[in-house]
Amino acid sequence: MAAVARFLIRGANSKLSVPGIGAGAQSSYGATLLKLSATCNACTKPQRRHVAHFTFQPDPVPSQYGPTQKMNLFQSVTSALDNTLASDPTAVIFGEDVAFGGVFRCTVGLRDKYGKDRVFNTPLCEQGIVGFGIGVAVTGATAIAEIQFADYIFPAFDQIVNEAAKYRYRSGNLFDCGKLTIRAPWGCVGHGSLYHSQSPEAFFAHCPGIKVVIPRGPVQAKGLLLSCIADMNPCIFFEPKILYRAAVEQVPVEAYTIPLSQADVLQEGSDVTLVAWGTQVHVMREVASMAQEKLGVSCEVIDLQTILPWDIDTVCKSVAKTGRLLISHEAPVTGGFASEISSTVQSRSHKLARSLPVCCQSYAALPLPVQSGV
Repeated sequence: MAAVARFLIRGANSKLSVPGIGAGAQSSYGATLLKLSATCNACTKPQRRHVAHFTFQPDPVPSQYGPTQKMNLFQSVTSALDNTLASDPTAVIFGEDVAFGGVFRCTVGLRDKYGKDRVFNTPLCEQGIVGFGIGVAVTGATAIAEIQFADYIFPAFDQIVNEAAKYRYRSGNLFDCGKLTIRAPWGCVGHGSLYHSQSPEAFFAHCPGIKVVIPRGPVQAKGLLLSCIADMNPCIFFEPKILYRAAVEQVPVEAYTIPLSQADVLQEGSDVTLVAWGTQVHVMREVASMAQEKLGVSCEVIDLQTILPWDIDTVCKSVAKTGRLLISHEAPVTGGFASEISSTVQSRSHKLARSLPVCCQSYAALPLPVQSGV
């Protein structure tokens, strides 16, 4: 370990020429690789944190679903769960601390209203939470499981991808757990560090048999969550935790649904297609405004909404019009879902008149430098 540390320290003070990156560009190798102990006298350049700033942009007030009420995102989730418990006597909500309202207050008041048999706490065991949810759903009841943070969904990975996702297929459609919905707070919040800031949607996008959904605001959160609960396939619903209180909109009071696997074109454009989901949609909206004001570039902004199965036709139709595609997500660069989108669009680019320039950019959820690849 000491030898490795010495090697990295020496590397941090050396200048390496990196061929192919600009004209004679120099790279400071390893300048931010390690934070050494206080007894080390090595002087390394402090790591610069790259943070994507955004301002939440509310959608127009929906009029097609009846009366609305001002809600933030966590209140819209509560409203969706309330609607479900009221209309479906088989529905149950369970997870760590949900009986007390949950860490983010998404289930506050529901136990008092519907009873401890329908809204109840579970042990601190993600495998047990999802496994119990599968059993509840197989019997025909509506199971809504909460994983307290998306970062802790990995202990239940086997239950999700090897049990829930495959239940229908392995039984020849005799049985299924389609009435299972798994909710989890998702993404960075500015102070969550490594165990409360992850965006794990790409892990589950590889697995057929489940649906993965991420809303951008309160109106979408309620409509998409109710669609997940009603869908006859197990669904994972990731809720951007930074928007729980920051995002406020007029949300319909009564139940309504927003179709899954259908992207939302938020802004028409002609020069470049911008694709994002969750919090990053609002970053892309600001980018589109800046590009128009400063460069005269017309951007088409698309909220993917559903990660799996995603809306290939809407994205490809837009790129066929603009000829350019930029995808931005708040997640690790390696294996990010943007690569799936870009490869799919590129595979269909033979239908277009020219080769497509595609840029995939990722804003890391952890305090790491922004990285991008083309």
